[in-house]
Amino acid sequence: MSATSSLQPPAVPASAMVFQAGCPSRTVLDHVTSKWGVLILVALARGPQRWSELRRRAEGISEKMLAQTLKTLEADGFVHRDAQPVIPPRVDYSLTTLGGELVQRLLPLVAWIGEHADDIVQAPSA
Repeated sequence: MSATSSLQPPAVPASAMVFQAGCPSRTVLDHVTSKWGVLILVALARGPQRWSELRRRAEGISEKMLAQTLKTLEADGFVHRDAQPVIPPRVDYSLTTLGGELVQRLLPLVAWIGEHADDIVQAPSA
């Protein structure tokens, strides 16, 4: 792999101030770019899902981490939790409009990672 200096990143508006330590974007980046955050958001791109469906989809996630991730993504406004008053209890999770916008941006990244992960992980250390 070689570095390419010809690639220019899209300009970040000066008003965003994402590079400043106190910028709220740091919190959002932490939440949506965590391994489990990305996987749960992308899993919900298929439509509303129950807890058990999400747990099966994101293999290896613990119950505690799934609960924590869903709670964080819900608090951030990316995920909607629909608890239905039935017996046994039923809770469905889905993307909000904001979550859907975010997932549309994450899907190309996740696809790229899936395409190149083997080569990257198997690459010799520099």
